Amino acid sequence: MTKLSLIIAPDPIFSQCAEPVTLVDDAIRHLISKMFEVLYREEGVGLGANMVGLLKRIIVIDLQEGGLKTPLAMINPEIISSSDEMQAREEASLSFPGIHAKVSRPQSIEVRYLDQQGAPQSLHAEGWLATVIQHERDYLDGVVYLDYLSKMKRTMLMKKMLKQLKDS
Repeated sequence: MTKLSLIIAPDPIFSQCAEPVTLVDDAIRHLISKMFEVLYREEGVGLGANMVGLLKRIIVIDLQEGGLKTPLAMINPEIISSSDEMQAREEASLSFPGIHAKVSRPQSIEVRYLDQQGAPQSLHAEGWLATVIQHERDYLDGVVYLDYLSKMKRTMLMKKMLKQLKDS
């Protein structure tokens, strides 16, 4: 497999739904390892597979809190419950460089997924981790964080991003 590259918006892949992974094998594990390479190279905290041009239901996350690497890969992640309590945090995306916006999401979630061995897992996530999981999982459904904003705010931010990309 060739080196994965980050897809920069606007790109039609960001409005497409990813397909479930039916078999967790060495090819999927290799793909996950390549996704982590992109994540670390781009100095991000999370990636949905769409962001590297793949329509597979895979996300990789590493908050790197305290400078420690704690990689988490989720295959076919499914949010099975979320709190009524909401939190608003600044969100950004490697695929939408130079812009960010405050987005309100559930403060805690319960997520089910397969790990890299194909074993079912569940995780209760709160705070920043909950936000990152929801943000990355949205990519798999063809949703980006800008979709939570008003049309006017979304248009303004996209124009800003495109101007910065053109000027650089």
